Formats: sequence, structure tokens, C-alpha cells
Amino acid sequence: MKQSRAIVIFVLAIVGCGILSGCQPADYRKDADKVTADLLKQGQAEALGHNEPFTIETPADTLRRRLISLQNLPIAGPESIGSDQLKPIAHWPEKNYPARAPSEAELAAPFESGKPVKLTLLESLAVGARNSREYQSRKEDVFRTALDLDLNLDEFRNTYTGLIESILSTDHASGAPTTGNLTSGTFRVDKKFESGAILTGRLIVDLAKLLSSDGQSSVGIFSDVSVTIPLMRGAGEYIVREPLTQAQRDLVYAFWNFERFKRQFVVNVASDYLSVLQNEDQVTNAAGNYERLITSARRARRLGDAQRLSSIEVDQAQQDELRARENWIKAQQSYQQALDRFKITLGLPTDANIALDRMELERLAANARKVLGEPDELAKAAANAHAPSLAADAPVVLPEPDTKGAGPYEMAESQAVKFALDNRTDLRVAQGQVYDAQRAVVVAADALKMGVNLVGNASIGQTRGIGSATLPDAQLRPSRGSYSAGLELDLPWERTAERNIYRDSYINLERSVRDVQALEDQIKLDIRSGLRQLLQARESYKIQVVAMQLARRRVDSTKLFLQAGRAAIRDVLEAERDLLDAQNALTASLVDYRVNELQLQRDMGVLQVDSKGQWREFNPNESH
Repeated sequence: MKQSRAIVIFVLAIVGCGILSGCQPADYRKDADKVTADLLKQGQAEALGHNEPFTIETPADTLRRRLISLQNLPIAGPESIGSDQLKPIAHWPEKNYPARAPSEAELAAPFESGKPVKLTLLESLAVGARNSREYQSRKEDVFRTALDLDLNLDEFRNTYTGLIESILSTDHASGAPTTGNLTSGTFRVDKKFESGAILTGRLIVDLAKLLSSDGQSSVGIFSDVSVTIPLMRGAGEYIVREPLTQAQRDLVYAFWNFERFKRQFVVNVASDYLSVLQNEDQVTNAAGNYERLITSARRARRLGDAQRLSSIEVDQAQQDELRARENWIKAQQSYQQALDRFKITLGLPTDANIALDRMELERLAANARKVLGEPDELAKAAANAHAPSLAADAPVVLPEPDTKGAGPYEMAESQAVKFALDNRTDLRVAQGQVYDAQRAVVVAADALKMGVNLVGNASIGQTRGIGSATLPDAQLRPSRGSYSAGLELDLPWERTAERNIYRDSYINLERSVRDVQALEDQIKLDIRSGLRQLLQARESYKIQVVAMQLARRRVDSTKLFLQAGRAAIRDVLEAERDLLDAQNALTASLVDYRVNELQLQRDMGVLQVDSKGQWREFNPNESH
């Protein structure tokens, strides 16, 4: 009797302590982070062949936050700064989430108040990886995939549950009402094996106590174990593990997709960065054009006063001056608009005082001169191509673009396509989904089988209720247990849903194969288009270099001819417009060539991007 009651107290204490000492919400979150971190590390190694830091924790000292503090920018509310600034709502589960706010020193350094924050291209890549909202969301998508994998892993773990009940009840089964208290504790363990077998064990302990004067009581203790083993449908590791297998593959896909996104992101940031600099260069060119046309209009007025130009020509000069002013103002607004859009790309406030490194264009021009040729050499080559010694009616031979002066990424098409097919992670995902579709066919076919399960059950002991409180305490006696074994048959008479799912699985398989084919053809199109655009940008650069020299020479010569009375003011104004167009076109060709280089590396899947958003460009010479 005492031994039975001791067992009751012990079991109830264990179950009760498990409930009362349950983890706090913060502990659950941290545990999920710890488990997911391990899964992410494994998935990253499988997908990429290496590990690098990966976290979804929002950085405390983002540049956005620094700028708001440093430049005293207006905000709509605490959400604009960060989640650590939010006022906790009622019943908020965690007092210390987020963990900390950045210090004033972190927010202030290393920028000077009152001056624009200047960002280089590489700094912009790092800022984007740390501040971009889209970049953060893509990382969270990977994290969520790891959480889904953990849920699938949980299907094969030991699952423990415990429950304590204390019920006051009245039993009329014996005629006279019996009132008492029933305290019951249940401890259960479930285990699913990869073979498909399911094992369930329970231990139930009852304490039934009457509320009568004598206070009779009885202890019940009961345990049972049941097992179900599938022999046909749903049997075997291949079928049973399928959801887990798919979840593991989905995590690999998530890393591949994120890797593809990182390459697209840095190319977009670089393209936008150079586009802003191009707009800034257009402002400079427009300002120079405006200044020259002011000078031309003044000269025209003086010549008009001296009766050397007609009033119509003087008016033309003034009209072009006004048009130049309008173009200058438009260029300024376009530049500011492009800069604001770039701030949004990086996740920065649009009203922040940001400046980009104009030297990036200078470095771009220097590299173009080094790789594609010096302006004087290009001009000389162009002059030789249009030698004046040929008669006007001589046969015209159109010189085809060649590889002379080609950049390092203007490689053979077959080589570039091979790089892309070997390295494009989105193609790996599409190919993997074909295998997924094949497995889905196997699983769907398994569902058509007859269900045959081997079942077994063993139970010992007895439970207690208020009506049995006067009985002696129950005991666990295997010799008095109940045991059973049998076979369950689920005959395949109705399989309409399973039949349709099976047929649909073949449709999905064929579709996934077509998806691979479509993506492969698209990749080839991307590569071929990228190589054509590189060639076009290179030829455009060469043309614009020569056009720029011609435009400058025309401006100088027409001004001299105007002073000598051998040219009209219209000639000067047209030369100025052509010079402005040539200046803008030359910068555009430089930017186009550089952006196309990056886009081709992205499309070949060879542009490497680390966790900080920094890239490592592909060196074709090292690929052999």
C-alpha cells in the first residue's frame, strides 16, 4: 500500500515538475535558434561546399540608424529606428527582445556631423547586405526553411507528453451517490521509426479518494504499449522518410536560391551605383554646356551689336542658352531622383545626406583605356579605317567587329555557356526538382497498394475512478496482463483520390523536365545576349571616344570660323549640342560595358559573393 502511494507521488511529482518548470518563451526561441543554426551549417556545407556566417539577427548599428541619429532625420515613429525601440504591448512574452540597443558612440562613429556620408562602391555592397530589407527577407526565407526541416526531423524523435488532472466528481452507478476526488497523471512516449513502425507507450497513475467520513482511497496504475508495423503501403525507409528527404533538399535549394539572389543583388547595387554616377556626370556635362552657351550668347549679342550677326542668329543663341539651363536643371533633378532610389535599394532613408565616390568613374575610364585602348590609338585606327585616298565610288567594305581590344570576359560562346551550365545554382534547383518529381511518383504509387499492418498491444495494471475507490490498490503484474497481436487489412477498393494523385505525379514530372529545358535555353540566351551586349558596348565605347574628339574639335573650329565670319551661330550651337551628347554617350558606354561585365559573370554563375556582400570577380585566366 505504502509502496503504491509512493509510486503515485513520485510519478505525479515528475509530471508536475515538468509542467511547472517549463521553459520560458525566450528559452524556446533561443533553442530554436540553436537547433536551426546546426541545420543551416549542415545545409550550407552541402549546398556550397563551405561554411560562412549566417544569421537573421538584425544588426543593432545599421547605417540607416546612424544616419537618422547623426543627421537628425524626421521619422514617423519608433518603428523607423528599430524593433528595440518599440514600446512593449500588454502580455509581451520577452522583456529582453531585442537584446540591446546600440550605444551613442556606435551610432556616431565614424562619420562627421554636417557632412555627407561618402560611400565607395565596395562600401555600398556591404551597406546593402547589412541594411537592405529585401536582403534580410531572403535570409529569413532560408531560416524558415530550416525551421520546416526541424519539424520534419521531429517526426522521428522520441515525443514525450505528460498530463495531470484533478477532478471532483459524483458517481451514481451503485445507487447511492459517491463523491470523491480523482487525481490522475499520464506519461506518454511516442516513437516513429524510419521503417514506418509506430510505437506508443503509456503509464497512467490514479489516486481516487472519497470525501466521506472514512476517506477511503485507492491507487490505480496502468501501463500499455502498442505497436503498428506497416508491411505494404507506407512501409520502408524510402517512403516513410520522403517528407524529411524533401525538407532536407528544400534547405539546399534555399541556399542555392539565396546564392543566386546575392549575385543578382550585388550586380543591381553596382549597376545602380554607376547609374547614379552617370547621372552626376550628366549634371557636370550639362553645367559645362550651359556655361559655354552663356558665353556663346554673350558673344552673339556683341556680334549682333556690331552688325556682324543677324537678330535671328542672336535669338537662336539665347534660345539655346535657355534650353541649356532647362537641361541642366533636369539633369540635377534626375541625379537626385536616381540617388534617392539608390538609397532605397540599400535600405537607407531617402532624405539622408549621402554622396558617392566620383573617382569610381575615373577608375572605370582608366581601366577602359588600359583594356580597350587609348583614345589616341582608337582615333588613329578610326582615321585609317576611313582613309581619304579611296575614290568616292570605290567599293565599300563594312568592317566587322573583331576581338581586337576585347575585354577579359569576351570569351568564346561555348566556353561561357559551359561555365553557366556548370555554375548556375537556379539550374541545380530545377534539376533537383526533377528528381523530387520522380520520388513523388514512387510515393504516389505506394499509396495505391493494399494496407497491411501488423499490430500488437500489451497492457498491465488497472485504472481507478471514484466508483472504485474502495478497491485495493492496483499493481503492475505482467502475469495478469492483457496481450494481443493481429493483422489489419485495408483493401484497395476505393482509390479514386490516390489514382488521380498518381496520374498527376506524372504530369508534374513532365512539367519539371520542361522547366529544366526552358531554364537551360534561357541561360543560353542570357549568355549569348550578354556577349553580344559586351561587344556592342565595347564598339560603342570606341565610337564615342572618337566622337568626343571630333565634337571638341568641331566646337573649337566653329568658334574660330564664327569670329572670322566663315560660320553661322547655328553651327556653333549644333557643335555644342553634339559635344554634350558625345560626353554623355561616352560615360554611358563606359558604364554599360562595366555593368555588362558584371551581368555576364552573374549569368555564368561565377561571381562570388560572401556573407558581407563583398564580391570576388571571376578571372577567366585562372579557369583553365
